[in-house]
Amino acid sequence: MKKMVKKLDIQFDILREGKVYIAYSPALDLATHAKTLTKVKERFVEATDLFLESIVENGKLEETLTNLGWVIRGDSYVPPTIISREVSPFSIPVVAYGWQCPNPHY
Repeated sequence: MKKMVKKLDIQFDILREGKVYIAYSPALDLATHAKTLTKVKERFVEATDLFLESIVENGKLEETLTNLGWVIRGDSYVPPTIISREVSPFSIPVVAYGWQCPNPHY
C-alpha cells in the first residue's frame, strides 16, 4: 500500500529562558527545548513528526486536530491562526513574596 503524505504548515514560537530555547506551537499544544536555536528547531520538527505519526497510527488524527481547534475542509487540515499577540500590564504584590522595592518612591 502506498503511503499518502499531507503537508501541513504549523506555526510555532521560539522563546528564550536563560540559556535554553523553547519552541512551542499553540496549534498542536506541543513544546520542546534545547541549548541552541538550531537544535530547538530540529527538535521541534522531530517532536511534531512523532506526534503526528502517533495520532495517525492510533486513528486519532481528525479527533485530535479538531480538539485542538483545527478545521477540516475536504481533504485539507487548517490550523487555528494566532491573530494577535498582546501585552497587558499587571501588578505583582511584591510584599507577598517578601521582596523589597529597590526604590521606595516608585
